[in-house]
Amino acid sequence: MKYFIDTEQQTFIVQSEDGPVTEGLYTEAAFEKISQQWMRIGWSLGYYSAFTWMGQPILQLPQDLIRLQETIFLSRPDLIIETGVYKGGSLLYYATLCHALGSRGRIIGVDISIPPEVRSAIQEHPLGGLISLIEGSSTSADVLEGIKTNLRPGENVMVVLDSAHTRDHVRCELELYSPFVTPGSFLVVADGIMQLLADVPGGNAGWLADNPALAARDFLAAHPEFMACCPAGLGARGNLGASDTYFTEGWLQRIR
Repeated sequence: MKYFIDTEQQTFIVQSEDGPVTEGLYTEAAFEKISQQWMRIGWSLGYYSAFTWMGQPILQLPQDLIRLQETIFLSRPDLIIETGVYKGGSLLYYATLCHALGSRGRIIGVDISIPPEVRSAIQEHPLGGLISLIEGSSTSADVLEGIKTNLRPGENVMVVLDSAHTRDHVRCELELYSPFVTPGSFLVVADGIMQLLADVPGGNAGWLADNPALAARDFLAAHPEFMACCPAGLGARGNLGASDTYFTEGWLQRIR
């Protein structure tokens, strides 16, 4: 597959084995295809590591953070559970949104290893009181029991899965964490984009068959109480940008 951008003629040409297809450069179709390549190049260069929140690395694309904000604004969760803490930037991001919304929202972060300096940075932050940390495997009985003991009756719960990204692990997480998600709220699966990165520098050919997007598909086929959502976009052109998310096929909403 080859792409040709002609700014003088304002055309975008896709050259495949079936021959060339010409589209207008300033069209939605061209935007989506170019965005997908931008995502692939940016991932290979580590663009996602360029951002922090409240001083802590967050490892997310700005547009995905905006989409998470939209889902949080829509569902107003009382509790957000995230597997995968890293440096804690995303936990502080959720806490900031909950605080800004004036809700009683709080966050539980789960990771198999939480270094002391990360724990201190989170706990000593002004919003650290909204965040609880649980160290251990996200699929272990002890961790799940720790989450259950933190639940409060009647809470609206959202879950973000962003720990190990193998198909089997994510599929297991989906089964274990989906019961926590309340109707109308969201279950977000991170890094389904791996299926599109198998052939880029730094990628892995095995990702074609081993990625979170396939786990999400498997899960949806067995769980009609959830449905796949397009990446949230509530602005005037919210229909644009389906290709510029790391959470490919990972936006799931509980409908009953």
